[in-house]
Amino acid sequence: MNEIALLTGILAKTGDIIAAVGDDQWELPTPCTEFDVRALTNHITGWIQVFDAGCHGRTFEGDASAYQFGSDPAEEFRASARSLTAGWQEYGLDRPARIMSGEMPGEMVFNMTVMEYLVHGWDLAVATGWEIPFTEDESSDTLARAQRTLPPEYRGPNMAFGEIVTVDTDASTTTRLAAFLGRQP
Repeated sequence: MNEIALLTGILAKTGDIIAAVGDDQWELPTPCTEFDVRALTNHITGWIQVFDAGCHGRTFEGDASAYQFGSDPAEEFRASARSLTAGWQEYGLDRPARIMSGEMPGEMVFNMTVMEYLVHGWDLAVATGWEIPFTEDESSDTLARAQRTLPPEYRGPNMAFGEIVTVDTDASTTTRLAAFLGRQP
């Protein structure tokens, strides 16, 4: 799948899920157990600004983990998503990109981005009862990228990802991706 089409589809669908969160759903738990819906939305809206700055060769000024969205979180997310997508399209993946810990290969940062936004979109959809919108192609491509990108040392207690969860072999690719990233589908 073309990288820009992959990223555009994932970000658009995640933005749609954010836009659909009801006023009574912000405190609901998510499969990403450290976050409720509000905290997860703050997390992904803050971090998309980090990825956006990085793909444009800038350093994000601020603390993404302390980010608090304003009155229109979906539009905040979508504005950064448009800029992020434009940056990858203009500058490509075959260059270093800057994120909080310094420069990394562009392809690795891109892979981290699609993993982050597909699985957190899945988290929000599950938490709010939204139908999972991601296609098998998006999930399959993202799963392959995750398998190439995510080393075992990032898994376990107090790490960014949980251990791989075993799922049925006939599970959807989106479910297998969520399980690979440590979610309990």
